[in-house]
Amino acid sequence: MREALDAVRRWRESGQAVALATVVATRRSAPRPLGAKLAVSESGDLAGSVSGGCVESDVAEHAREVLASGRPRLVSYGIADEQAWEVGLPCGGEIDVFIERVEAELPDPGTPQVVFTVVEGDRAGERWIGQASEVTRTQLLELDGAPVFAEVLGPPPRLLVFGAVDLAEALCWAAKGLGWRTVVADARARFATSDRIPSADELVVGWPEEVLERFEPDDRTAVVVLTHEDRWDVPALAGALASDAFYVGALGSRRAQARRREQLLESGVSEERLEQLCGPAGLDLGAATPAETGVSILAEILAVRAGREGGRLRESGRRIHV
Repeated sequence: MREALDAVRRWRESGQAVALATVVATRRSAPRPLGAKLAVSESGDLAGSVSGGCVESDVAEHAREVLASGRPRLVSYGIADEQAWEVGLPCGGEIDVFIERVEAELPDPGTPQVVFTVVEGDRAGERWIGQASEVTRTQLLELDGAPVFAEVLGPPPRLLVFGAVDLAEALCWAAKGLGWRTVVADARARFATSDRIPSADELVVGWPEEVLERFEPDDRTAVVVLTHEDRWDVPALAGALASDAFYVGALGSRRAQARRREQLLESGVSEERLEQLCGPAGLDLGAATPAETGVSILAEILAVRAGREGGRLRESGRRIHV
């Protein structure tokens, strides 16, 4: 989303007309989630994606027609027919894409809010902003007899890492590629520097209790503890487990995990909360280097967020795309 919206702003500032395509409905194994966007400039430049390459060229053709007419349109794409010369989704899914000419400033995707857009009929393109509490998830609704795409916006997911070590840099580098905001905290000022952790959005020097009070992990926050020292590990994990963080992971051997578990119990963490601790953190990928371990941990974070086990896709009967 961010890539497309940044391009919209850049192209409009240069004086170009811009069309924006948004995935407003998906059925079965759609390659991109609801809200995925593709921006198309009047000069033919593209930014973002609505299907991972399956239908972008056709969407761009529709976008050019929308730019010329000024009238938005809703386009549907389904299963590709190998016997016919038509676009489709070879993954077997179906998507509906709403294409509009951008006439005004778009809502800030980092602000908690719901953007309602009429996507079909005489009112197509009509848009208004609602409170974040009105709708809990992005979806296509019917309001007052019209199909309306309700897009829930808010800040990006956040990765909070305790321990400014080489693995922290690998984690931040990978998470930034996903559009996450990254924070690295360490009580040792000589470790928490931009030279050591250049990919972190924010570096904090402080003890775990101070950091947790400042950032208040919520249900969009993953916490990873890499410090390897009980005086930092235990308070960081105890505080993270008491928060709303959707993921709490810790590095360390199984022996270290067992010792840490006893310390957390002694500190007052319940058995139920301890079950939420992912330790050793990461999926079993055979990771060895910091970069590989970062991928392993981030993969587990994504699996937990999606409610998946993180196994091999070919051995799963579940939908590939959530």
